[in-house]
Amino acid sequence: MPTGGTIESGRFGERVAALRARLVATDPVLAALPIADPAIYDEPLQDAVRRFQQAAGLEADGRVGTGTQAALNRTPAMDVRALRVAMDMRRAAMNWGRERRIEVNIPDFTLKVWEGDQVILDMPVIVGRPGRATPLLSTRLTSVMFNPPWGVPVRNAVEDKLPLLQRNPLALARGGTRIFQRVDGEVTEVDPTTIDWRSYSRTNFPFSMRQDPGEANALGRIKFVMPNGEDIFMHDTPDRHLFTRSERAFSSGCIRLGRPMDFLAMAVDGMAGWDRARMARSVSDGRTFTIGLNRQPSVRLIYQSVVIDAGPNGGTARIRPDIYGLDESYARALERGPARPMASRS
Repeated sequence: MPTGGTIESGRFGERVAALRARLVATDPVLAALPIADPAIYDEPLQDAVRRFQQAAGLEADGRVGTGTQAALNRTPAMDVRALRVAMDMRRAAMNWGRERRIEVNIPDFTLKVWEGDQVILDMPVIVGRPGRATPLLSTRLTSVMFNPPWGVPVRNAVEDKLPLLQRNPLALARGGTRIFQRVDGEVTEVDPTTIDWRSYSRTNFPFSMRQDPGEANALGRIKFVMPNGEDIFMHDTPDRHLFTRSERAFSSGCIRLGRPMDFLAMAVDGMAGWDRARMARSVSDGRTFTIGLNRQPSVRLIYQSVVIDAGPNGGTARIRPDIYGLDESYARALERGPARPMASRS
């Protein structure tokens, strides 16, 4: 269908007629309904759009914006390419063995914990937005920090926090973020109201930032450590409302967990004394401390835009949005010849 502005309830015209024709070809419910005027975006057509969005893993809001238009205009060749990439990456992950292992599928915004051939835990996650993509890597889950502070990365400080300070020097103090500067070799906390923040930018920013543990902390109450060269970890989050969204690429690269307490229970499984009551106390008392894990499961962050949903009559393939554009680049690499699978990079 022709691309253009967002199509929503009440719109009419040639693009609406093209949208209807596209969905009639694949939606038997819509195809069976009488049509008063094919060029009007009526309720039956909007319902068909919602069904399509849900099947495609998009926000089922009935509005045909950029993402929905792209999904509607996918060609069979694009789907075949995505399947080829997914199969190649899945082959790279087949050497995991049967030990407990954690798999985060970035474009599907999901985390699964496997034990042998069984998924023992799954949950929604939030991953990095396209400008701050979550990397593909392989590591292990080694420790858990309760009530963590957050050392704000330099990029976050200058791109996200500095504009807030330029508008209001006390903007970060309310959330428990403190600002430091090295003076004569000593790190000193600074009063944000004494700084002319408009005189600073990415190129001359001499400050560091640290958010104290608490309800507003960006990492929530629990941080799950998995050593890697990218400083990526998994964590709780105070922004629970974002898990209601179908597409969840909102973070700066780290992985926010939809069910952090269930993930914690999995992590401490088999460790003496770590029942649900102790976990709850450790989170609620506000004390910062770290425990090493006896069982350190493998963790892989993978990128598979083709997802198979199990069903009684076999699996159904869903093609998720290629949020980082990796399917296309990886497909080109496959066409050039043998390449190291992305899923195996660490």
